[in-house]
Amino acid sequence: MTSRSNDLAAAIPGEATHNGDDSLFAKKPISSLMEEARETGEHSLKRTLGPFQLTALGVGAVIGAGIFVLSGLGAHYAGPGLMLSFVLSGLGCAFAALCYAEFAAMIPLAGSAYTYAYATLGEIFAWIIGWDLTLEYAMGASTVSSGWSNHFIELLNIFHIKMPLWLAYDHWTALRTAENLVARQMAQAFDPNLVPGTQAFLDRVMTITGAQSPELLQRAHALMAAPRIFGAEIGFNLPAFIIALVITFILVIGIKESASFNATIVVIKVSVVLFVIGLGSRYINTANWGHDWHSFAPYGFSGIGAGAAYIFFAYIGFDAVSTTAQEAKNPQRDLPIGIIVSLLVCTALYIMVAGVLTGMVHWQDINIEAPVARAFLDRGLPIASHIITVGALAGLTSVMLVMLLGQTRVLYSMANDGLLPKKFFAAVHPKFRTPYKNTMAVGLLAAIVGSITPIDDIGRMVNIGTLLAFVIVCIAVMVLRNTNPDQPRPFRTPWVPFVPVMGILFNGYMMYKLGWVNWARLIIWLVIGMVVYFSYSQYHSRVRNPERK
Repeated sequence: MTSRSNDLAAAIPGEATHNGDDSLFAKKPISSLMEEARETGEHSLKRTLGPFQLTALGVGAVIGAGIFVLSGLGAHYAGPGLMLSFVLSGLGCAFAALCYAEFAAMIPLAGSAYTYAYATLGEIFAWIIGWDLTLEYAMGASTVSSGWSNHFIELLNIFHIKMPLWLAYDHWTALRTAENLVARQMAQAFDPNLVPGTQAFLDRVMTITGAQSPELLQRAHALMAAPRIFGAEIGFNLPAFIIALVITFILVIGIKESASFNATIVVIKVSVVLFVIGLGSRYINTANWGHDWHSFAPYGFSGIGAGAAYIFFAYIGFDAVSTTAQEAKNPQRDLPIGIIVSLLVCTALYIMVAGVLTGMVHWQDINIEAPVARAFLDRGLPIASHIITVGALAGLTSVMLVMLLGQTRVLYSMANDGLLPKKFFAAVHPKFRTPYKNTMAVGLLAAIVGSITPIDDIGRMVNIGTLLAFVIVCIAVMVLRNTNPDQPRPFRTPWVPFVPVMGILFNGYMMYKLGWVNWARLIIWLVIGMVVYFSYSQYHSRVRNPERK
């Protein structure tokens, strides 16, 4: 160990930082982390969040449009067994959540999985997970902003207000939307007996769009009516751009205000979910659930597993609670409550909605595009369908807020460690006590990406990035139990190593199911991150270079 390392180790009795200045596996001492957690003053984050706000942040991150949309496709894999699919997906998240809860209570800092990896696995793994979390949060917020725009346009349609396609979507999505609208018209003209939303109807639409006939393309471009710049059609998703900037403004003015706004939105969307459960339960036909195992799970455990792999993505976001650790009043007690309770609440609501949906409509007849809304429309309840649209819009608003919040707090932690420029990413507003510069940068990035980019592929990258974070946190719990068994743990993950091993297996399996294309994208993203690390971060790391301030 070099003299500089010895000096740092001597300053923290009984706890060395790493094997040498040049070690990629330099660890950040727990004692140093705890000192940071106790910092106060105008350059630190403001502790204002209690257990209710933290739980609301978790619910706000998880319940989005997924509960109203993904359930449709999941039902076509699992049948009425969709209820068990939600249980299976929830278990995968629960194993990871128990590991997150131990770290969040033990190391109450803003960096979430990044900080946990720094304390247990070393700097290179911390950088990888911090870079990886950008996929989950910043790109996730871009994805959600586009989804928010889609539901906002649906809301405008209720009031018979139409936006030009080129101003409602990015260019590629606008063109696909125009082609889809024309293909729907052509499908109904071909066979008036086809019912919109059914699998047969969608198959016909897919066949028409896949053929890319000259008539289809000509009518689609005419429907877009997009202006041209230098001869090229343009498209700009204005609603996505505006909502990202509005959420960014709310985050800049204060964490308490952001949490209050989120709690209000959460109350609205949970009320809508409970409305769906309460009203829908009156229209349940128990015969739709089947009378034996085969009719309950028409494709057996394989179908339930396939449904779980798909709907898992409706759970993404509960881990964002841990990024607010430095803004919790009593993080050792309240963070585990926020993480675990929010996941339990969301799982229970998901299972009940799945039960109502598969009870109202036979699983083979469930609409794939808007399953819950269509179930109520088919019962002659259009007002209920409109309420569901409002609920989905509210859900996506809070998801976006929590994702942007999580991203800014991870960047704040990385900058404090020297891995990113501190004067920008860790600058705290003297009045609002928020990392305002990095919040504005992340919000603007999310607004731009969400408004001009087709985000289907980015959404899949979000999933694999999230699952990787889950796996690393599960590994880190087992590592720290061995390397630092005496460290006080206000909350202990039960049944170690069983729980973290199951978390690794569940979430690793779902990473595998995402396919090689998404693995390739993840590897490319991490290679870019390595270039940034070796060209900047390793030279400015405060752990590897303790003299840096």
